[in-house]
Order: sequence, then structure tokens, then C-alpha cells
Amino acid sequence: MTTEAPEWLAGLEEPPDDDMPPEGYAASDASLASLASDAQVGIASDAMPPDRLGNLLVNDVRAWLARFILTMTPGDLDLLALWAVHTHVARECYTSPRLQLDSPMPGSGKTTVLDHLNRLCHYPVQMAAVSSSALLARLLANDVRTMLIDEVDRTLDPKREGSQDVIAILNSGYRVGASRPVLEPRKGGGWDVVEMSTFSPVAMAGNNPNLPDDTRSRCIRVVLLPDMDGQTEESDWERIEDDATALGRRIADWAKLNGGRIRDCRPNLPQGIIGRNREKWSPLARVAAVVGGGWPASVEELALADLHEQLRDREDGLIKESPAVALLRHISEVWPGGAPFATSEQLATDLAMEYPEQWGAASPFGKPLTTKRMARMLTQAFRVHSVQPERGARRGYTLASLAPAFRRMKITRPGASDDPVPLLASDASDACDASDARAGCQCPNGRHGIHRPTCPAA
Repeated sequence: MTTEAPEWLAGLEEPPDDDMPPEGYAASDASLASLASDAQVGIASDAMPPDRLGNLLVNDVRAWLARFILTMTPGDLDLLALWAVHTHVARECYTSPRLQLDSPMPGSGKTTVLDHLNRLCHYPVQMAAVSSSALLARLLANDVRTMLIDEVDRTLDPKREGSQDVIAILNSGYRVGASRPVLEPRKGGGWDVVEMSTFSPVAMAGNNPNLPDDTRSRCIRVVLLPDMDGQTEESDWERIEDDATALGRRIADWAKLNGGRIRDCRPNLPQGIIGRNREKWSPLARVAAVVGGGWPASVEELALADLHEQLRDREDGLIKESPAVALLRHISEVWPGGAPFATSEQLATDLAMEYPEQWGAASPFGKPLTTKRMARMLTQAFRVHSVQPERGARRGYTLASLAPAFRRMKITRPGASDDPVPLLASDASDACDASDARAGCQCPNGRHGIHRPTCPAA
């Protein structure tokens, strides 16, 4: 059974040849032109592969944005197009990256981007300020909405009263299932506790906003600069409103047909895109995988560029390490060669000498690191405890006890070899005996006692 083609397919033209996603777009021009021609003569929509329609759609979204928005790189237009489409299938994607629209100065087009997203995204709400966290929760009580927040350099400033609660809502709501308990009046008096969802796609615009690190880790950042040369068109909404709204309806129609495919799609991401980075890029990768063409390659390139930027930010000191991670890293750098043991006093003294601004008298504490504070930090963060190698000896730390934390945090000691970590003589009772070694013991550093369940010697 055939149905009439959707109204939005009538009169389609081929997308422009310039400013398109890398690899695959040019090769698909002929097929897209054929698809448009078929639509004009009434070919049924259910006879057309959804990925071809999706490829045409996302190309058109990108071409639309390119008319009015000037980004730092062509890849940013790819990102904006995919992000707008993903808002219509956000629940199927399970997570939703926060889109940060950044610029060094006013007049760079951030509000213009929000205006266009307000026509293209799913059930949007555009706001110049966020008055309270309760307001956000109530906005999302009945459906997933796309929140478009402007002026976040002021409204989400951590120093602003009440901003911490709003930031907590935005942080938790990047994943399906997050909620906020809210009190609602009960008929006849009293109050009921209602859990309101906080999940929603969020775009935030501001001039170099001072966002907390945990918020930045959930963001994909697009930098905008002023269009000094007049390369883009003015967003004359009196003239373009109907076209923008029609494009938004096309996205919604396509999403209804393909939500299940996107939910079931689990594309592979490049090596290194793990953890929070995987959660950020997986939604866009899912949309790209379904629409095909050059879009999957574009997402891979964008994700790797974002990962490299994070590494450069860390090297430049723009991403702050937690004090415990910094302590562990610095211990690895002051550790005395390949010694199996170092006293707490020796480590604290060396840390204060090598890193006076963090662990010396010039630190925020106003005094050098004490062995007690070092012990508390290592115990709470990594469950590493000090030991006393023999009765009457000074307490300290074994290299073997720190090695698992070094490995998990990808910390390599300067000059360290790949040889097994040496054990203290006092650890001899924990060393594998010959029978365990022949059984193929796989416990850390050849130690046993309590074997792992997967160890052949267990």
C-alpha cells in the first residue's frame, strides 16, 4: 500500500556543492537528485529508504545553517546540524550532549544560532535567563523539551546566587532517567513529593562563560566570531520564518519514522572516545550512522578533534585536576627511582619542595602538606594506605600499593620500566609460591593470598 509523499518533499532541489560534509556527499548527489525527482512525481515515501531521506534532510539542515551562521570551522556546521536533528530523538539516544555556543565578544551570532535552533529543534523553549531550578523541572514535567539558554556567562556564573542548583539540573539531565523531587500541593491540603524528569537537550550561549568543570565535560563547544566581511545572510525572520518552520517539521517527520533505528544503532567510536566522551558523541554518531553518506566520518573527525583539544587544555592548565589526582601524579614524579618503599615524611618534603604552590607554604592551605593530610587524600580517593615495613620503622607507602592507581589514572613514572613492581621483603609471605606460579597465577605483581575469581590459581 502506497501513500502520498509528505508535503515537504515537493519541489526539493539538489543541495549546494560547497560547504558539505567530507567524504561521500559528492558521490550521493546523483541519488539525492533522483530522490527529489521521484518525490515531485508522487513516489510514495514508504518506498524510499529512510537513510537516503535522512541524508538529504541533514544536508539541507546544514545548508540552511550555513546561509546565516559563520563558524570557526566547517565541521562546526556539521555539529550544529546533527545536534538539531538529535533533539527529536534524544530519548532514543539515551544521552544528550550540552551544546555550548561560545565567543570572545558580543555580536558573534550566538543568539542567531539559538533563534534558528528554536525553529529546528524538538519542542524548544528559548530563555534569556533561568530564574530557578524548580522552573526547569516543571518545564520538563510532561515532555522532553529542548532548552535554549542565552547569556549563560551571567545566569550560570557559579558566583551567582542560586546558579548551583540550576547547574545541577543541567548536569543531571544529560542522561535519561535523571529526576528532581518537587513538592506539589495536594487537594484538600498538604503536599505530595513528585519526581520530575530533568532530562533534556540543552544549548547554552555566552561570552566565555565560567562553567564548572563537570558541566564543561558534558559540553560540545562551538566557537563563533563576528562576521566582519558579510559572508552570511541576515536572519530576516519576517521573510524566512515559514521556511525555517517547514524545515523543523521535516526533521520531526523523519525522526518519527526513524526513532527505532536510531535507538537500536550502536556505532563504533574512534579509539580513545570512552567514558564521558562516548556519552557526548554517541547521540550524534547514532544519527550520522542512520543517515549515512559522509556524516559518520564527520562525527569521528569532530570527536577526535574534541579529544585532542581536551588534552591540550589539560597541558595548558585550563582543565583542573582534582587535588587527589594531582597528588598522585606528583608522587609519581618525586618517587625515589625504583625504590619499593618511600617514607611519608620523605614524600611530603619532596612534594613541598618541587610543587610549593600546591603542597608547600605557598599553597592555599598556607602551610606545607602534612603526612596526615596526604594519607587522608590517598585513602579516600584511591584506598591506598600507608604501611610500617617493620616494627619501629617510619610509616610510608609501597610502590606496589600505588601501582594500581598509577595504571588506572594512566600515570607513568619518569624513567619507569615495564618490569614488575618490586616487593618489600616484608611482602615475601604474599609472594606466589612455586605451585601458584605453575598454576598461572594472575594476581597483581605475582602476589596471592586472596586470589581474584578469574585467577587460575584460585
